[in-house]
Amino acid sequence: MSGLTHVNKNGEANMVDVSNKDSTTRIAKARAQISMKASTLQKIKDNDFKKGDVLAVARIAGIMAAKQTHHLIPMCHSLNLSKVSVDFEFIKDGIIINTLTKLNAQTGVEMEALTAASIAALTIYDMCKAVDRFMKIGEIQLIEKQGGKSGHWIRDTYPVGKQQSSGMVLEDV
Repeated sequence: MSGLTHVNKNGEANMVDVSNKDSTTRIAKARAQISMKASTLQKIKDNDFKKGDVLAVARIAGIMAAKQTHHLIPMCHSLNLSKVSVDFEFIKDGIIINTLTKLNAQTGVEMEALTAASIAALTIYDMCKAVDRFMKIGEIQLIEKQGGKSGHWIRDTYPVGKQQSSGMVLEDV
């Protein structure tokens, strides 16, 4: 079981003790994509849904979800986030959801960024499913991480600096 931080020497679930780690500024960026019919995308752009402004509600849902990650994911630490943002980018067949989480702490904020992206995508699906049940959520991924012992890295589809064997790119800082 070596290498797994959430499992103790007996193979049992274990919350990682971060009390001896240095507090640093930590930032994580994640992204999700939701694909849909062109007519659904146009209705979102036109704010033409009876349930309300799809992107405004999805933004609030993503921010709220990031703040509640420790309630959703076992072994996540409760974090006092200093920044959460959820932004949207229109593409030909859907929307890309970009999230950012930030704090100064002893542990990272990757799960919070991923949770925000996931819940924002699910919220878009929920608000639009009456007109498009064939929407597809996918490409949920961590894009960038800064702070802590592992430093700054960016997913290799956004190359900066030196290629790492993990498929990530470590930035030269």
